[in-house]
Amino acid sequence: MESDKKLIRLAKNGDIEAFEELIEIYQPKVYNLAYKMFGSVEDASDFAQEALIKVYKNINTFKEESQFSTWIYRVAYNLYVDELRKRKKFEVQSIDEHYEDSSESKITIIDIHPTPDQHLENKEKTEMIHNAINQLSHEHRAAIILRDINGHTYDEIAKIQSCSLGTVKSRINRARSQLKEILSEYLEQNSSKKRQNE
Repeated sequence: MESDKKLIRLAKNGDIEAFEELIEIYQPKVYNLAYKMFGSVEDASDFAQEALIKVYKNINTFKEESQFSTWIYRVAYNLYVDELRKRKKFEVQSIDEHYEDSSESKITIIDIHPTPDQHLENKEKTEMIHNAINQLSHEHRAAIILRDINGHTYDEIAKIQSCSLGTVKSRINRARSQLKEILSEYLEQNSSKKRQNE
């Protein structure tokens, strides 16, 4: 966006009001990404604030070769990885396999706007998907959120996660495959419970 470019240049020159305008545009996106990754309102709020402070301190390092949103997501993703390292909740795994993207393997995750009579069922589905995503490794979780929820391109995700395009495709395909397995287990368990209650 041309208006973004103007604000970025002004912010780089120390214009606080220009930076505040940028924050108004991108803060909700950073918060939403943080909430989807952490699953906690408090963690998401703290994390989003920390990410935006880092963006402010480092805005002069933004070379304007990619979209500003991609750069912000990369800053946020790196902070996310650092935070998880501090919490020691994951082990870094290298992924060498490269899978081609297949529309058959894609899980489409959409925002749900239920009618009143569908509210309960949709709430259960949303919780099921959220719980399934939380079972993925941090790399797979971030990749699937960035691609299937936030709609980033593979190239953008590669820049955000600082990895190759092949690795992004591998992570997304693995994440979709794992989600299908987890969701299938949930559905089977729910069906079994319903049969027992009948």
